[in-house]
Amino acid sequence: MVFTESFDAGVMSRFLDRLAGHVHRKVHLVVDGHCAHRSRRVRHWLALHAERTEPHFLPAYASEPNPDELVNADLKRSPPMHSRARDQAQLAAETSRFYHRRQRQPHVVRGYFGGPTSATSLM
Repeated sequence: MVFTESFDAGVMSRFLDRLAGHVHRKVHLVVDGHCAHRSRRVRHWLALHAERTEPHFLPAYASEPNPDELVNADLKRSPPMHSRARDQAQLAAETSRFYHRRQRQPHVVRGYFGGPTSATSLM
């Protein structure tokens, strides 16, 4: 989901609602310690959907990048060099294309969690 406003519990709740509408099996959410992820509103949503969602919180600090940072770095390297986004709508479209490609590449997504620089590979 691409959004333009500040990330807060409302945005996270909208994301979870959309996710629940698109995925028809148990979802494992990998989230960091952002206050929106731990908010009362999101905890309530997760409790109501406990049979279909399982949150996994990343460590508060790790000397190596967390998997979400590896995804962000991958996203920043992915836009085509010949056509830079000229406005917010183009940037949102490129971001959505990136995530749709990654959805079809589970081997790449697994690499975010098991790579040599991933904090979770050290646990």
